[in-house]
Amino acid sequence: MTVYYVNSATGSDRNGGTGQNSAFATLSKVESLKLKPGDSVLLAKGSVFNEQFDIKYSGSDSAPIKIGSYGTGAAPVIHSSGDGIHSLYASNIVIENLKISNTGGAGIYGGSVTNWTVREVEIAKTGLSENAGAVTFRSSKNVTVEDSKISGVKGDGFWIEKVAGIKLLNNTVTSASGSTADAVQMNDSSNILIRGNHLDQTHADSPKGVIALVRPVNAVVEDNTLTGGGFGISAQAGKNVAIRDNDISGYHGYSWSFAVGLGDQGNTRDYDISGNHIHDGAWGVAVSGPSGASYTRTNIKVHDNVFDDLSQAALKVDRPASGSFTNNTIETGTKATAISPSIVDAHTFTVSGNKTVANVETTLAAADTKVAAATEVSADSAVVAVHDNLKIFTDNSEAHRGNLLDNDSSDNDTLVLRRFGDETVGKHGLTLTGEYGDIHVDREGNYAYTLDETKLPDHSGHVSESFSYGINDGTSHHSDGDTLTVFIHLDGLLS
Repeated sequence: MTVYYVNSATGSDRNGGTGQNSAFATLSKVESLKLKPGDSVLLAKGSVFNEQFDIKYSGSDSAPIKIGSYGTGAAPVIHSSGDGIHSLYASNIVIENLKISNTGGAGIYGGSVTNWTVREVEIAKTGLSENAGAVTFRSSKNVTVEDSKISGVKGDGFWIEKVAGIKLLNNTVTSASGSTADAVQMNDSSNILIRGNHLDQTHADSPKGVIALVRPVNAVVEDNTLTGGGFGISAQAGKNVAIRDNDISGYHGYSWSFAVGLGDQGNTRDYDISGNHIHDGAWGVAVSGPSGASYTRTNIKVHDNVFDDLSQAALKVDRPASGSFTNNTIETGTKATAISPSIVDAHTFTVSGNKTVANVETTLAAADTKVAAATEVSADSAVVAVHDNLKIFTDNSEAHRGNLLDNDSSDNDTLVLRRFGDETVGKHGLTLTGEYGDIHVDREGNYAYTLDETKLPDHSGHVSESFSYGINDGTSHHSDGDTLTVFIHLDGLLS
């Protein structure tokens, strides 16, 4: 495992490159080396490299090849008439703490690569000659980009195509411009997690939008702030997609502009759209498509969102679809729904439990205060759970394996809630409804049972209720026969 140093100002390609005082001068010198698993290439801070950096060799799972920086001052910068960093077929690569700018092509391009992590990289003014995506990955597996900044680029901020396993975490994209540019464009990819990003297309020279997901499979888009563009999230023709807890605003420009749109380019099924704040735009959630197309739109659930300051309705359904619009909050002045009469008559898309409020901000502030003030309380002795606590167990298998809810063999007082891939209990927890009350599980695995006394039977003794789970692994549905049982002692409650 060798560390190579590169300094554009003081280095020389005649040096050995293995010490800061014997650094190489160019990236092309590094390319001439046969890098091995565990090797690192560190670029001196303050250096400027006017050349494309080709990564030709692979690391291993336990010993990736790392490209980073050393020293003090500004991050090292790569300029290039081609791509900034370019690679085909390399695996197990980490790129961090660099700046890439003023490139003709992409800032980072990876084709047929596996197990890449890009973190704390700044990319600006890329795609100058070919309108390329600032960060581009094609036909690849297991790619993570986190804590990075993309600004003022020509083309998409991210262009992702046919990638199995892609995570975009806590990144910032500002003003991805061009005739076909989105902050994020993702095609034919699966096992997608887009979390914690700030994506702003307010001042972009682009007729498109913020996130475009085309034919996504097993996707989670959560906790992002999306601003501007012709649309917020276009998630067309997908399967098993969760869009939750995002703030989506400022999308304008077209009569059809939407915060979340689906069903336009193919069959769509199993969407959960929840916990989003959607405001300052045209349509809220649009379930639509071209006239005459026979696409199916199945199991679309839109719930627990907040809608305000919309020029059109919070929900639009103008093509055949099945699903529900429930428990949403809509500010006075915003139309709740625009559903085609034929769909209303078919009773395939239910609307229930929604409420209208005079001021959404007041409602949101009250909800935040309630969450902040929540504290643990001692359990009522009349309500006893079989298990003392609940914990989350990671199961990374691609298919269902074992019960979702199960006993932990190491501790009979602990119940295990399995998770699959990147799915787990969300920010607002998981609430399961039983016959007599609800059990709420937070993301740390703590749970609390809330009893609805109006549902209690009138007979004496004690009653019990069970909460069963079901999952969808993206291929098929599975029911779980294991349960968490809560015993309710009526004598203790009524005494």
